Amino acid sequence: MNTENRTAEHIVKSYDDELKRLTGEIQRMGEIALAQLAAAINAVMERDSDAAMTVVQNDRSIDSLEQEVSHDVVRLLALRQPMAHDLREILAALRIAADIERIGDYAANVAKRSLVLNQSAPVQLTSALPRLARLAETLVREVLAAYQENDAGRALAAWARDEELDEQYTGLFRELLTYMMEDPRNITPCTHLLFMAKNIERIGDHATNIAENIYFLVHGTQIAQARRKGDSTSAMMIDDPR
Repeated sequence: MNTENRTAEHIVKSYDDELKRLTGEIQRMGEIALAQLAAAINAVMERDSDAAMTVVQNDRSIDSLEQEVSHDVVRLLALRQPMAHDLREILAALRIAADIERIGDYAANVAKRSLVLNQSAPVQLTSALPRLARLAETLVREVLAAYQENDAGRALAAWARDEELDEQYTGLFRELLTYMMEDPRNITPCTHLLFMAKNIERIGDHATNIAENIYFLVHGTQIAQARRKGDSTSAMMIDDPR
């Protein structure tokens, strides 16, 4: 093998290694974000303010990783000047990292709300949050696996399940509104639960964003069908209980 071929092979290997490191950073971000969500929900259920504060403080670790990803992307764009699929891969990494960072933010928001919720008496419907969070976690895990495997079909399947999460959120929204109308003392704690539930629903939206980026990465085209939404809360009318 001549010197020119060895140099070209070295450049390709170096580029592949950098891409692997980039995707590895994103996988670590995803695992931390999922751990944050689980810890936030546990803090809510246990009414553990110290644990909730830990979740809020740990959000900085996800922010730091996103900054590392952004730095790596800029370096790859400047040094490698990628084209076609390689360029899609780098841009997808940047977008997916941003979505994971937002997922971490929403987990921290749940923890922040729990600090205020702990000042009120326990609310029965709090137990519905873990079910909602488990589905959101499933969607995030599925898209992370699809990203690691470059599997557009798996990403598309997770993308379609966001409607299921929306429907669960809408059901909880209705229950909380009913609870608030039955007893005005429930208004404050239920309002915090509504915000928590919305944060979890938004995690699902970011999982679908990731799925869309994976699909584009693999195929070079957008998903053909429009995203179906099962969240009907924005159009919901509240009946006068009188």
